[in-house]
Formats: sequence, structure tokens, C-alpha cells
Amino acid sequence: MTAAPAPDRYISFADIDVEGNMAAVMRHLDRYLGDPAHANALWERFRRRLAKAEADAVPVADKLLLLHAHVYYMVELFEDHDDTAALAALAKLEEECF
Repeated sequence: MTAAPAPDRYISFADIDVEGNMAAVMRHLDRYLGDPAHANALWERFRRRLAKAEADAVPVADKLLLLHAHVYYMVELFEDHDDTAALAALAKLEEECF
């Protein structure tokens, strides 16, 4: 039995769990954003924009765009904490969904 080919966003987004990938990254990010030690103007603005994106009529697209726009900040945050699991989830989101 041959394995099914890996999903390829360049061919189709079929079989790519965009919402699941976003949720995985958000679970990691929420650990930091919920900690007052990591509070700053950037992440406070991100949280406001995230709340708005989740309330919009097309929340997946808006949330995906917001995550995409902040990917380098998330990489820095996760690298600063040697959070390899978060970096792996973010890399999967980038590779499959951005």
C-alpha cells in the first residue's frame, strides 16, 4: 500500500487543515500572550486585531492573514524561549498555509 502524497498548497489546499494548523500555533502563542511578562504594545494590538478577525464574517481568512503578518515576531518570541514545539507548529502553518 502506497502512502498518499503530502498535501501541496501549490497544487491545492485540499487536505490541508488550515484551521487546525492555526489553532496549534495559537495554543502556543496563547501561553505567552496570557503572561503579563510578555505584554507589550505589539502583542496587545495583535490581541485586539485577533478578536476583531474572529468576530468578522470571514474569520479564517482574516486570522490567517493576521498570523502571516506577524510570523517573524512569533518566530522571535518562540526562539527566545527555545520553544521547539511552537516553532514546529509555526513552520507547518507557514509551509502548508502561507
